[in-house]
Amino acid sequence: MADEGDVLTDLNMDPAAGANGADNLPSAGVISQYIKDLSVENPNAPQCFQWNEQPQLDVQVNIAADKVSDEVHEVTLKVTCTAKTSQGNLYLIDLDYCGLMGMRNLPDEHAHAFLFAEAPRILFPFARRVIADASRDAGFPPLMLDPMDFGALYQQQLAARAQERQGEEAIPPAGEA
Repeated sequence: MADEGDVLTDLNMDPAAGANGADNLPSAGVISQYIKDLSVENPNAPQCFQWNEQPQLDVQVNIAADKVSDEVHEVTLKVTCTAKTSQGNLYLIDLDYCGLMGMRNLPDEHAHAFLFAEAPRILFPFARRVIADASRDAGFPPLMLDPMDFGALYQQQLAARAQERQGEEAIPPAGEA
């Protein structure tokens, strides 16, 4: 690129992109994000505020992706947090935190990885804040979820599925021993 006075010339940044601004390069990103569903239950209030026992926390995280259109998917990060003691439940928080993800010109394997590894990584800090606020607003200390490595979890899921497929191939169908 040459600078002639205050005018930029030779802006042919990627001649492979095609003429007339053809949009054929891969791209992916967040269009918007939102709380789709949030439930906070404090079933034993006000008695539970007198309990002295350390609660047992159970946190479950699931990821779903639904196609909205050819270039837009809704990724849902479902987080369920339960705090229990021997005397009963302190709280139950159930959150569906979603993001609309736009993708264009991505190969299927890259699109799948984006939807199930990268998109949840982007959404998690926001879901984490909602969970912390919800537990605090229920009258308890904020529940600060530990960071999660969605890329590693994604790789583990792929490896587990590949191992399952290998196990299925090793077992002969019934009646063909």
